Amino acid sequence: MQTQILERMESEVRTYSRSFPVVFTKARNARLTDEDGRQYIDFLAGAGTLNYGHNNPKIKQALLDYLAEDNIIHGLDFWTAAKRDYLDALDEVILKPRGLDYKVQFPGPTGTNAVEAAIRLARNAKGRHNIVTFTNGFHGVTMGALATTGNRKFREATGGVPTVGGSFLPFDGYLGDGADTLDYFEKLLGDKSGGLDIPAGVIVETVQGEGGINVAGLDWLKRLESICRAHDILLIVDDIQAGCGRTGKFFSFEHADVVPDIVTNSKSLSGLGLPFSQVLMRPELDIWKPGQYNGTFRGFALAFTTAAAALRHYWSDDALAQDVARKGEIVAKRFQTIAGVIKELGIEASERGRGLMRGIDVGSGDIADKITHKAFENGLIIETSGQDGEVVKCLCPLTITDEELNEGLDILETSTRQALS
Repeated sequence: MQTQILERMESEVRTYSRSFPVVFTKARNARLTDEDGRQYIDFLAGAGTLNYGHNNPKIKQALLDYLAEDNIIHGLDFWTAAKRDYLDALDEVILKPRGLDYKVQFPGPTGTNAVEAAIRLARNAKGRHNIVTFTNGFHGVTMGALATTGNRKFREATGGVPTVGGSFLPFDGYLGDGADTLDYFEKLLGDKSGGLDIPAGVIVETVQGEGGINVAGLDWLKRLESICRAHDILLIVDDIQAGCGRTGKFFSFEHADVVPDIVTNSKSLSGLGLPFSQVLMRPELDIWKPGQYNGTFRGFALAFTTAAAALRHYWSDDALAQDVARKGEIVAKRFQTIAGVIKELGIEASERGRGLMRGIDVGSGDIADKITHKAFENGLIIETSGQDGEVVKCLCPLTITDEELNEGLDILETSTRQALS
């Protein structure tokens, strides 16, 4: 396997190739193949970018058909047939059935572009600078988004430039099971000497992916929404990793029956791994002046095309959502079993998650690394999350077959026993 040119020329900032030091060449649904022909079950799925699997044939065919006809590929923010088709699919398949009325902004190709646009829009709309965010939150690594991202690893990589504009509050469960952390938020809002500048918006992940699969309770989310409404604060849900069906509904906030003012999507939005992001906003919040938020890649027609195909194929009924809920229960039970195996060895461990966004907290990044490294040796791609990488995280494709899912879970359980024996 030839890796010399890759090791010599690619920046030291690389991460995933360190955990999985092989050259991948082929992929289909939940299986990856390296150049030596070895296959791996994929429980990473592009960090949640491939909800519909690798090279999904129905979505890919829409792209191949589009390319074969000399259609627009790059179009700045021109009106194109591809953009119109995507917006029609989004409106008819996703928004109208859920009673949602949003304007749509295409801020650029990545999730952090969407977060940057969302928090800037909130500030413009409310005339305030502060954005409340939560412990263990991850919203991106550009400067505005980084100010709302908790992990020091990212925050300390600015070369000493301070990150400003975000105020951190404890996420649900951060202070233990007996504390409702929103009591603290309400107390600060009502205390003129509490030191919290009244925020323009609150940004929250309903399930914190990079933060360690921390799940916000549904009542907690409802209360957060009511606090925002009572204090004229915009509720921003970052649905970049938890959205597009990952938790069992298209939007992760649907479980709590809340309606955010602003929503950010990316990762699996294109359906095929193409860069694509959007900001959904209540129509009255669309106060942008033309060109006020700009970018060259706001109209990536290939992503519009695949995204429209994904929405129409997978979200015109609730079959995928029900299947994700079913598979999520399979993963939850197996993760509970694996956590029990770890506990038998005298190591505290617990399972958590929602839908097919699940993790096992083993309390130590070293232990989690031993498990995931052994899993890779045995043919499973799975990564970690959490502030110290202490959570073994499953983000398998939503379209994974039961056979592939159980094979991957078997490998993980075997690898856990081998790594910790």
